[in-house]
Amino acid sequence: MLAYLFRRILYAIPILIGVNLITFALFFMVNTPNDMARAHLGNKHVTQVAINRWKAQHGYDKPLFYNAKVNGLQKFTDTLFFQKSIKLFSFDFGVSDSGRDIGHDISQRMWPSLALAIPTLIIGILVNITFAMMMAFFRASYLDVSGVILCVTMISISALFYIIGGQYLVGKSLKLVPISGYDTGIHAWKFVILPVIIGVISGIGSGSRWYRTIFLEELHKDYVRTARAKGLSEGKVLFKHVLKNAMIPILTGIVVVLPMLFLGSLIMESFFGIPGLGSYTIDAIQQQDFAIVRSMVFLGTILYIIGLILTDVSYTLVDPRVRFA
Repeated sequence: MLAYLFRRILYAIPILIGVNLITFALFFMVNTPNDMARAHLGNKHVTQVAINRWKAQHGYDKPLFYNAKVNGLQKFTDTLFFQKSIKLFSFDFGVSDSGRDIGHDISQRMWPSLALAIPTLIIGILVNITFAMMMAFFRASYLDVSGVILCVTMISISALFYIIGGQYLVGKSLKLVPISGYDTGIHAWKFVILPVIIGVISGIGSGSRWYRTIFLEELHKDYVRTARAKGLSEGKVLFKHVLKNAMIPILTGIVVVLPMLFLGSLIMESFFGIPGLGSYTIDAIQQQDFAIVRSMVFLGTILYIIGLILTDVSYTLVDPRVRFA
């Protein structure tokens, strides 16, 4: 186990370096520091003196990879690549273009994102699997057909409809919970309960339909026919055998959304005014604060790799055939 984890971590290092290089190229070679300065200062009537002053104030006045004006190791450390990119590996996110400490902002904003994302993920998985198993249990019946039609209809509806409709119905008409905002401590529940419900409902269509496909595929395999031949009821076959063997694709699908547990939901947090990392990223994009965007891209890459490793490890818990080599 330890040797496998060590190898996976070693494999992850080149991936992180590659993503870091691509991100650096996009932010500093395609979109040059001069372009960043003009975006912040305004594209019209901006002098080169003002551009140079802004670059010096924000640390963008250094060479990209090699600084010939200094001596020794500083030729490589006193560069944009080292200051803005390499330091991310030590989780030194630096300062945003607006002067804020990015690391401090992340540590503060991660908790509202987790308060919204974790209940949405857990409740959503339980609801989707339950609904999908019900359709698989009554497959080819009116209940199954009606469920598939409902799922396709829900997929076809934009997520914005659920958000705006939920805000209007629950928040404005019924006045059960606030439409937007956030509070710390125990009072946070009244601000996240509506986004969680909307997040679960908006994901039922795609999630349940996907899980139904997985369960139906398992139902046509040989071990299911063997279990039925032994006299097991359809309920036991579905809940005891099919569900367990379907866990590998289910876990694989969950890993895709794991980074969003930390990074937050971009649209949901923005509409509900939740000060999480999702709204933090949206605000940075709108303000063209590339330091924050770079940090969030790097953080998302790390979280996705961690999720892949945890998924591979969890395979051994649901499938005894999986072994670490």
